[in-house]
Amino acid sequence: MFVVRDFLPSDSAQVNALALRAFEQFKSSYQNWPGFRAKIGNMSALADVGEIIVAEVEGQIMGAVAYVGPGMPKAEFFRPEWPIMRMLVVAPDFRGRGIGRALAQECLRRAKRDGASVFALHTSELMHVALSMYQRMGFKWVSGTPAIHGVEYGVYVKELDG
Repeated sequence: MFVVRDFLPSDSAQVNALALRAFEQFKSSYQNWPGFRAKIGNMSALADVGEIIVAEVEGQIMGAVAYVGPGMPKAEFFRPEWPIMRMLVVAPDFRGRGIGRALAQECLRRAKRDGASVFALHTSELMHVALSMYQRMGFKWVSGTPAIHGVEYGVYVKELDG
């Protein structure tokens, strides 16, 4: 069982280490893994522009995501009014337990709280497990984005019910 809760500054080291563990399986796909690793290894910095949400199992953080609300700084391929989800990560040994879905659903709940009608994210076909989960949740591809260290990404959106 896991608990979904708001990030605390004291969670920074665990969240940063988790992001690295979660992306490790993709390292051979990125042209500049050391550069990309440095960025994802500082996931806790997303607390400066959004709300990090964590999933905790027996005191250990096994999942995390950043929710960035409407009007907050985000990549230019997102509309400024769209709330977005960034860096959904789950510990490899805790995948398949609903943690990723619970974190994504919490982001959608916060988007509705903020009055949004559309919610967006960007991901890669490389992350096929996450992508298929997003598609089952109703996300649809709307555009490509600039590649990240050689990996193609796309923007996916979901219309939110009132």
